[in-house]
Formats: sequence, C-alpha cells, structure tokens
Amino acid sequence: MTDDKLICQDYCPNLKNIEEVESEELSKNVVKNLAATFKVLSDPTRIRIINVLANKELCVCDICELLDMSQSAISHQLRKLRDMNLVKYRKEGRVVHYSLDDEHILQLFCQGLEHVREDR
Repeated sequence: MTDDKLICQDYCPNLKNIEEVESEELSKNVVKNLAATFKVLSDPTRIRIINVLANKELCVCDICELLDMSQSAISHQLRKLRDMNLVKYRKEGRVVHYSLDDEHILQLFCQGLEHVREDR
C-alpha cells in the first residue's frame, strides 16, 4: 500500500469532530511527562525490572540475581525508574527493597503486556 492510499484524497476537516476532541486536548506539560514515562519504559532492562516487581517487592540483590546483572547496572536502571516515580524503595537496615510505585504502574505494564501478546 502506498502512502497516498493512507491519507484522505480530499482535505475536508470535520469541524464538529475537531471541536469535540479539541476540548480534551492535553496540556504541553502533561504530554511531555507522559512521553518521558514511555521513554523510560522503552528500555528492555527496565521492562524486566518492572516485570519482577509486578510480582513481589524485592531487594536490589534479588533483582540482580533474577536478571543476572551487576548491582551497579541494576542500581542505574532503578534510579531512572525512581526518577519517573515508577518504582519506590524502602530501607530495612542495610537492605533496600523496591516495589512498583502504585497500582497505575502495574495496570500500565499489564495492559501493555496484554496488547503485545494479542494474536493479530
């Protein structure tokens, strides 16, 4: 299929549709933050971390073992996830435990996973 078959042959915007959608347009700041969230989630290692944390709160050492990666590599990825409020941590003595920040992160992950697993 060529590109010209994928666009309107006559330019005829529907003003009623535009008006309806325009009122629901997102602010530039919200768009920027949402894009940044998806950008952080675009890394395979961070997806793997989200996956293991979707099942259970884990300490950094557990995540390292599960993903077969160094503590420094995992810490670097966790920092990026923390900066975007996708994961949170709690200290218990000298051990740091990580979990998903809230239910929204789990829902976002599960819906994305469901989408990619759909038969097309």
